[in-house]
Amino acid sequence: MAQLWSPSGKPAVAGLWNGTGRAARSNSTASSLEPLSPVTSRTRHPGRRFGQIVKLKPEFIGEYKEVHAAVWPEVQKQIKDCNIQDYSIFHDPGTGILFASFKYVGYDYEGDMEKMRENPKVREWWKMTDFFQESLVPGAKSSESGEPSWWQPVEEVFYQA
Repeated sequence: MAQLWSPSGKPAVAGLWNGTGRAARSNSTASSLEPLSPVTSRTRHPGRRFGQIVKLKPEFIGEYKEVHAAVWPEVQKQIKDCNIQDYSIFHDPGTGILFASFKYVGYDYEGDMEKMRENPKVREWWKMTDFFQESLVPGAKSSESGEPSWWQPVEEVFYQA
């Protein structure tokens, strides 16, 4: 168990979540610690950051920027309803690469992505924007088809809050 600094001079022991609503403890010195609160609908997920890339076809740069300057409200609502926050897309004109970054704050990523795919307006949006793009993922068919992913996931190598 990790020893944490304590103002009393005695080491405090960090409890680990074990799914029961109580902290798991490995020794008796932690008996004075309060149990962890159970997860409720009000508990916020701290979020998981995602990064992904796709290539923008050079002949569609202007159109791609234009449609993203006025994203359809139904698409924006579905993104929010699927627990995606802080969503940005960046373009590198030298390589044509689009880099998307977002934070997922829900508890069922696969389920939320299925809800996204079920929305007819989102599928229509994807059909339009996929036309402007070229996937870097071998075998990718479209955003709607799911697997393999249209956008290539990229590894986060550094983060500073």
